[in-house]
Amino acid sequence: MDLVIDIGNTLKKVAVFSEKGKLIRLFQEKRLTVDFLAPLFEEFSIRRAIVSSVGDEEAEAMAWIEARAHLVRFTHNCRLPIVLDYATPETLGTDRIANAVGAHAMFPNRNVLSIMAGTCLVADYVNADGEYLGGSISPGLRMRFQALPQFTARLPLVEPEEIVPLIGDTTQKSILAGVVLGMAYEIDGLIADYKESFSPLKVIFSGGDSELLRNFIKKRIFAAQNPILLGLHKILELNVSEE
Repeated sequence: MDLVIDIGNTLKKVAVFSEKGKLIRLFQEKRLTVDFLAPLFEEFSIRRAIVSSVGDEEAEAMAWIEARAHLVRFTHNCRLPIVLDYATPETLGTDRIANAVGAHAMFPNRNVLSIMAGTCLVADYVNADGEYLGGSISPGLRMRFQALPQFTARLPLVEPEEIVPLIGDTTQKSILAGVVLGMAYEIDGLIADYKESFSPLKVIFSGGDSELLRNFIKKRIFAAQNPILLGLHKILELNVSEE
């Protein structure tokens, strides 16, 4: 079995894949510890692993994995099944590369826009020829809520809710409407502009806040759970098989 680790800004996603590419088990952890990893290695006989990190990598856990499996530390210099047509690939987050690889794997020979709603709102575009052209980054849902009390004197911190009014008749509801609907309008506008420039276009939507936001998005989207993890497994397969 293969182990795929995506270390993000908030959580660490750990997935077990079969060697045929099927997702067997998924975990979300705040920390990676040997106590957490050891039972996984025993239960699934892990032989290969890949780690992508945009957050704090835990050295003890990584060393433990490396002593027991073929570990690929993912960077932009690894072999990829897509072409990075990006001006500064050394600055490109590995999560964005993996997102693009996963999107291309899900819809090969198609123009694909993969949008992730997590800590940040990230869009990545891959054309039908498998060329990654870039995308956009803006503040995520919770970052927008947190910015209002941080940069004003009296606005409160509001938590996301599933029911969002068009017209807020209290300060809390006004913030809720402005942040959630504003983000949905941003996503709809982004999809519309990409479709105008790169039609036909497949749109993938994922991330921790995607379930809430997709209720307010008017454009047609494909809800995908784990394009980054899928992409990382594809990269693992390519880099191990060609060594």
